[in-house]
Amino acid sequence: MSEKKGFTLVELLVVIAIIALLMSILMPALARVRKQAKTVLCQTNLKQWGVCFSMYINDWDGYFPEGWIEKDYEGAYKDYWMDALRPCYGDAGDLRLCPSATKPGTELGLGEYGNGGGPFSAWGVFSSAWSYAVPGDYGSYGWNGFVANPPPGFGIWERKDVNWRRANVNGSGNIPLLLDHQWVDCWPTEYDEPPEYDAQDWNNTSQMGRFLVNRHDGFLNAVFLDFSVRKFGLKEPWTFKWNRGFDLKGPWTIVGDVSPSDWPEWMRTFKDY
Repeated sequence: MSEKKGFTLVELLVVIAIIALLMSILMPALARVRKQAKTVLCQTNLKQWGVCFSMYINDWDGYFPEGWIEKDYEGAYKDYWMDALRPCYGDAGDLRLCPSATKPGTELGLGEYGNGGGPFSAWGVFSSAWSYAVPGDYGSYGWNGFVANPPPGFGIWERKDVNWRRANVNGSGNIPLLLDHQWVDCWPTEYDEPPEYDAQDWNNTSQMGRFLVNRHDGFLNAVFLDFSVRKFGLKEPWTFKWNRGFDLKGPWTIVGDVSPSDWPEWMRTFKDY
């Protein structure tokens, strides 16, 4: 009779231990690859938004949508970016979502604003028509409100002297158009203080905080006024020309003598600009 051969219990345990060790080595690498893939997909989405904005301004003599306009103006929300560009992206609502932030606030139990959901939550789903929203809209991108082209006398955020209004301007590669965001829009100033913690609820007194979330390992993505797309560091937005009067030597830049201890603790390890 031939002797039966097989694995001993010790051999099986050794094999299991080796597999577990390999998994512990590979899983972090796989997680990094997944994050990198989401970052690339986010940039792809923003490139498509650049195409959408380009199509829009080609149809409107080079001008951007009117943006935030008061409700007594006929068709109020119809010229905010989500709806103004709808003919360009149709029913592709997911195009408004960064792949790293796909759950709207209402699905997370946070309400339409999405406040408190962390860096990976989206805004919406809107239940009613506001002056800038269409029922059913959701997303995790927002635009620079200073690129809007409101008509005279409309828009509580209108800045007639500093709005860009058109894409064909000098330095357009340093002017954000649409970016990773906690909300649908922002009007940053050089004096806006950074959030006290990651994904702090956005507010109206420091509009930089509306989008400063650690969504891509210390970076965010944006499409700029020249329709180029790139990622940027979380301390970099104070060096962008958000509006015509924005001071690039403001207090939160190296030129403006910001010191490392001035930054909130969660931001201190990020690259300075």
